[in-house]
Amino acid sequence: MTAGQGPQGWDQQGQQPYGQPYGQHPYSQQPSGGYGSAPAAPDAWGAPPPVERPQAVRLGVGAWVASILLALVSSVLTFAQLDELVDQALLDQGLDPADYSGVTDAAGTGVILVGVVFGLVFVALELMFVWFAWQGRNWARIVLWVLGGLALVSGLVSLFGSPLPGLLTVLSLVQYLLILVGVVTLAQKPASEWYRYRGWQRARGL
Repeated sequence: MTAGQGPQGWDQQGQQPYGQPYGQHPYSQQPSGGYGSAPAAPDAWGAPPPVERPQAVRLGVGAWVASILLALVSSVLTFAQLDELVDQALLDQGLDPADYSGVTDAAGTGVILVGVVFGLVFVALELMFVWFAWQGRNWARIVLWVLGGLALVSGLVSLFGSPLPGLLTVLSLVQYLLILVGVVTLAQKPASEWYRYRGWQRARGL
């Protein structure tokens, strides 16, 4: 190295080779210790495997629809036999139905009106929950589980507490079996995977 010159390989303007400023490594693009930004995760990162609507969901929703239809048929038959049911209830209590004919007629009319309105509202709500469950809404599936559990408990109490006439009893038993099928099939693993996948799709606007 001669006087007035920098270290070997430096030019007279104090620049490193390749035109790099003083103090910067010729091959570095960032300060020492720096890291580049991590690449963004792809849109499908962490997505559950895509699945079609499984047979468990089809069977479960179908069982719920069938149970609702049977409930409507049972309601029609109950209203058609309302007088006989009231007379039988009075006889079970040791009372003479003839002594309560006027009361039972007025009460029967009120019961029919209230029952029709309440039944239609409840059926409409059930159909709404079934529709959302068919579309893959997990909250609707949970609501159907709750409704199914309450229906099964109340059905067992009514069947063992005050038996209905033969046909109504058969319809009630079939209805409760359908509800049980609907609850069990919607809780199966293929159904749960499909509901999870549908939730992932909605979260991303797919």
